[in-house]
Amino acid sequence: MEHILWAVALAAVACAAAVLLARQRRSTAGLRDRNAELSDTLELRERELRHLAAVRLPELSESLQNSAVRVSGPLHHRLDQKDPRFAQDVQKIIDLFGGSVRRVGEHAALASRSAGRSMMRTMQSLANEQQLAISTMQERHDDPDVLEGLLRIDHMNAQIGRRAQAMAVLSGSWPGQQRSASSLSDVVRGATSRVRDYLRVNVQNPVNLAVTSRAVEPVVLAVAELLDNAARHSRPDTMVEVNFQTTHNGVAIMIDDAGVAMTPEELQRAGERLSGEVPSDVQWLGDPPQVGFAVAGVLAARYGFSVSVDTRSPYGGVRAVVLVPNALLTPVPDGPRTGSAAQQPARRRVRWTRGRRAAAAPRPSPRAGCRSAAGSRSPSGSRSRSRDGRDGRDEGRRGRR
Repeated sequence: MEHILWAVALAAVACAAAVLLARQRRSTAGLRDRNAELSDTLELRERELRHLAAVRLPELSESLQNSAVRVSGPLHHRLDQKDPRFAQDVQKIIDLFGGSVRRVGEHAALASRSAGRSMMRTMQSLANEQQLAISTMQERHDDPDVLEGLLRIDHMNAQIGRRAQAMAVLSGSWPGQQRSASSLSDVVRGATSRVRDYLRVNVQNPVNLAVTSRAVEPVVLAVAELLDNAARHSRPDTMVEVNFQTTHNGVAIMIDDAGVAMTPEELQRAGERLSGEVPSDVQWLGDPPQVGFAVAGVLAARYGFSVSVDTRSPYGGVRAVVLVPNALLTPVPDGPRTGSAAQQPARRRVRWTRGRRAAAAPRPSPRAGCRSAAGSRSPSGSRSRSRDGRDGRDEGRRGRR
C-alpha cells in the first residue's frame, strides 16, 4: 500500500512539473516574442528619428520658403500601428518646428519690410530735396551747357526717386507724393520723364480726361514701370508706342513695344506679380530683383485700376494695358495745372526732351529692322542700352520683370 502511495505522489509531482515546465516554456516564448517586438519597435523609432532629423525637418524648413518642395512622410508607416503614441509625438515635433520656423520667417520679413520702408522714405526725402536744389539751380543759371548738365542730373534723380518709390510700395508704404488732378496726357508724360529711354516713347491719340488726384501718382508710377520694362526689353532702335482707348468702363492706356514676346511661363509669372499679392519674403522678387510688374500690380490692387500684359503688340512684342476706371477719371481741370504729374517738377525736362527729339536723327519706328540706334540716346549722351551693357534683344531673352 505504501508503494502505491509513493507512486501516486511521484506521478502527481511529475504532472505538476510537466505543467509548470509547459507554462514556463510558453512564458519564455512570449517574453522572447515581446522582446523581439520591442527591439523591432526601438529600431524603427531610431530610424524614424534619424529620418526626421536628416530629411523631414530640413524639407519642412525649405518648403516654407519654396512651395514646390514636398515634405516626406514617415519612413515606416507600420510604426503608426505598433506605437501610435510615438507617431503622434513625432507629428507634434513637426508641427511645432514648422510653426516656429514660420513665425521666425514672418518676424524677419516684417523687420525687413519695416527697415525697407524706413530706408526708402529717407531716399525719397533726399531725392525730393535734391530735386528742389536742382530746380533752384535751373532757375538761377542761363548757360545752355550748365542747363543741359542740370537736366541730365534732374532726369537721373527722377529715376532714383522712382526706384525708391517702387521699393517703398513693395514694403507696404505709399508712393509718397500727392498730386492734383492731371490729364491722362500729363500722367503719361510724367511717367515718361522717369524712365531712362524716354526719347523712345511716343504718345498718340490723347483723350480729354484727367485722373483724380488720389490716383495720379500711383498711375504715373505704374505706367513708368511698364514703360521702362517695354524699353529695356526691346531693341534700342525701336519706339515704345503709347495710345489711349476710351471704353465703357474707363480709359485704357496701351503700351506697345517691338521686343520679344513672353513665353507662357513668363506670362504666368507676370500674372502672379500683377495680381497685387506680395508674399512676406522678398526672395520671390528674384536675383536680381524684378519689381516692375509687382509694383504695378500692388498699385493697381490698392487704388482700383487694372494692369494686364497678356496681349501681343502689333509689332511682335508685348502690349501692356492700364485700364483706369471711370471712378478714377474726372474732366480736365480748367486753368493752370501747376501741380500736374508731368509738369512739376518735370516741366523743364519735358521741354528739353522735345528739343532733343527735334535735333536728333530721324526717330526710329516699331517696325525698324537693324538700323543704327544713333538717334536713340539717353540724357547722358550714351546709346540706349540695358543696364548691363547689352541691347534689348539680350535683355528680352532673360524674361520680363
